[in-house]
Amino acid sequence: MPRMNRTAVLSLLIVISSVFLLFQLYYYRKYVSKPGPHILSQTGHLTTSDLQWTVRLFLVLAHRFHLPVFLVDTTALRLLAHDASWQRELHCSFLCTDRPVMSFALFANMWKFDRCHFCDQPAFLSAAKHKGFDVLELRGHDPRLASLDTLSGEDIPLYFLLRLHGFIIQVVFLYERSGNYLWHGPLRLKAKMDLSFAPFKQLDYGRHAGAYNRPDLVLTVLDGLDVRVPRNVSRFLYEQQHSRFLECRYHDARSFLQLYPDDTSPAAVDFHRKAKALLHLAAQTLAVLDVPFWLSSGTCLGWFRQCNIISYSHDVDIGIFITDYRPDIVTAFAAAGLSLKHKFGKVEDSLELSFLSDDVKLDIFFFYEDGDIVWNGGTQAKSGRKFKRVFMSLFIRYIFQRFSLCWAELLELKVRVPCETLDYITANYGTSWSVPVMLWDWKSSPSNVQRNGLWPKHQWADLIQVY
Repeated sequence: MPRMNRTAVLSLLIVISSVFLLFQLYYYRKYVSKPGPHILSQTGHLTTSDLQWTVRLFLVLAHRFHLPVFLVDTTALRLLAHDASWQRELHCSFLCTDRPVMSFALFANMWKFDRCHFCDQPAFLSAAKHKGFDVLELRGHDPRLASLDTLSGEDIPLYFLLRLHGFIIQVVFLYERSGNYLWHGPLRLKAKMDLSFAPFKQLDYGRHAGAYNRPDLVLTVLDGLDVRVPRNVSRFLYEQQHSRFLECRYHDARSFLQLYPDDTSPAAVDFHRKAKALLHLAAQTLAVLDVPFWLSSGTCLGWFRQCNIISYSHDVDIGIFITDYRPDIVTAFAAAGLSLKHKFGKVEDSLELSFLSDDVKLDIFFFYEDGDIVWNGGTQAKSGRKFKRVFMSLFIRYIFQRFSLCWAELLELKVRVPCETLDYITANYGTSWSVPVMLWDWKSSPSNVQRNGLWPKHQWADLIQVY
């Protein structure tokens, strides 16, 4: 009799286990394999398991359509940056961030616009809809095709937003630009688009255009899923925080050049070629030293006003914060083939360096912070008289009471410019900055110049060095 009872209990357990397995198979076929949303928890929100399934479903679709997306979600990447043990499979440690969004990126050259057989849209988006995702495609003009002759390029995909029960997967398209960097456009909603489709303010990407160096990627396991991530996570996060990109103002530049045609003489063309080579060389040299710089003075004006350098300026101007000064800057430029033309001032006050390449001068102005102002100095070699160009911080609401820096492109090079470019230009050139001035006196022409005393004569040998 006990043996019969044990047999009956064993048989009952087998039946129960089989029913449970059949239920799991039914759940998978009905809610994952076939179209339709996942089951919500009793609170009405996606559970940890549901979030993993949502991301898994997206990654499976991306793999099916040969789209090598990689993780760029800032919250998830910060977790990775502080945790070396990436390969956790027991629970959702990295991809479940208590945020209703998750961001991935795709190199745009890997995107293939394959239409589905029965609809006028990409097959990937059609398949995503078939699996239960709501889809929003955001497009914009291709700036790579824009020029002074053609003011707008063709429409290109900028973002895909995939929504499943309020959880948003953002796909960011990264395009390669001529300056050998990656670019994504701003996310702008057009008329009649659903403003409630996603929590747009919580998206990591889209508030502005962005520029990045191409990251090396590695394939790893996160929360049991195969995910590509940047090899240097900390470096990518730093770039993301400082990625804001300003596009050249082609429309205004063309209007300017219609009033003031560009100089196309052989001398101007030769200067353009030399200035481009000099700017590229300066960028390479300072990159090795890890010294950030931005376009300043006439070079910044040329980018902002006419999307080019000013042919009659005869030099290249860049700015560097004195806090980024390195004592080996001079030797680094000398090793790059540039000769030191003059050195004015000292690190503590009004430092200015000037280098020469062929007959084109590179002026490096070092900027100092002083309360609510940022200034760079200038020295008159004959008299020892000091001048100070003052840049008022018009963004006093910001924590750092000075101008911020954005990325831009000039002469096929990714460079920094003041984000508040108009204020920066106006401080130096006044409200008439849009009118060319051929004769410029650096001591009196700038609207923001003021006297700053005299260097003591016994210090001239150290503070005023001309070669």
